[in-house]
Amino acid sequence: MSLTEKFPRVDLTHRPTPLELLNNVSAEFGTRVWIKRDDCTGLAFGGNKSRQLEFYIGQALEQGADTLLTTGAVQSNHVRMTVAAARKMGLEVEVQLEHRVARQHPEYHQSGNPYLVKLMGAKIHYYPEGEDEAGADQVLELRAAELAREGRKAYVIPLSNAHTPYGALGYVEGAEEMMQQLYAMDVEPTRFIVPSGSASTHTGFLLGVRANDCETPVHGVCVRRDATSQRRRVATKLQAVSDVIGIDIRIPESDILCDDSMLAPGYGLPNDATVGAIKYLARREGILLDPTYSGKTFAVLLAMLQQGDYQRNDNLVFLHTGGTASLFAYPELVEE
Repeated sequence: MSLTEKFPRVDLTHRPTPLELLNNVSAEFGTRVWIKRDDCTGLAFGGNKSRQLEFYIGQALEQGADTLLTTGAVQSNHVRMTVAAARKMGLEVEVQLEHRVARQHPEYHQSGNPYLVKLMGAKIHYYPEGEDEAGADQVLELRAAELAREGRKAYVIPLSNAHTPYGALGYVEGAEEMMQQLYAMDVEPTRFIVPSGSASTHTGFLLGVRANDCETPVHGVCVRRDATSQRRRVATKLQAVSDVIGIDIRIPESDILCDDSMLAPGYGLPNDATVGAIKYLARREGILLDPTYSGKTFAVLLAMLQQGDYQRNDNLVFLHTGGTASLFAYPELVEE
């Protein structure tokens, strides 16, 4: 029985997503490097959020909601995929875009994810702060109350850590899917490398791996907060997800690995190593990473390889969480 079987959900994801060997990268460094292609989940450019949204929208429909409300940065992949999921399920949707990234480039505000959100016809609101999760969620709740007075029923997909992260269930299941693929290919993983932003993916994946009796380190790459803050966030979510599932899996603090070496200059702002990693994988393997999540995560993996930390028989597994649409918001990546 799956740990997530008892929860309401909808089907939004093309699964299983591929697990592929990066042949050219592996040959160059003499270490097997695998990529879990959750950029191929099939929902409006794909990405990790489709697995998470299955559980939120399952709850929304069970509660009789007719409208989804959520919040995120201007180039939020979560916002884009929430709108797509709402359209797929016949729901109305309103989104709130936060001023989280200090970029003046017009492409950042007009191309990529916000372009797609407008194309899909979502109603857009704006929130002036970028680091006020509780405030952003509160505005959504106020909007839900307004809609209720109009005879509609809204379901809020929250952002802050004060809420039960039902989306993490998607990666409890996603980790199980990956472990089955690794087992079928007789691959013993040495290290998993995953992005860690809201921490729902990191948390669900770590819990799912441990629930499948795998003790391989799960290396979370910080894309929004420093490592100390992120470890606290992951620990809080681990407890919340374990409680809601009803399992007793003890994950010690030492097992929560958060690496902020690629965080600077901040969320949504790529550094030179991230730009290099994006160009490297595009030109070695024809695989596209994004500047906010997958690019910074692969930059950490690439640094590990360049430092010679792993051997020929090791298997590094990188979780590609998508975000391709946001590439169009960063034209400077290809300016000569």
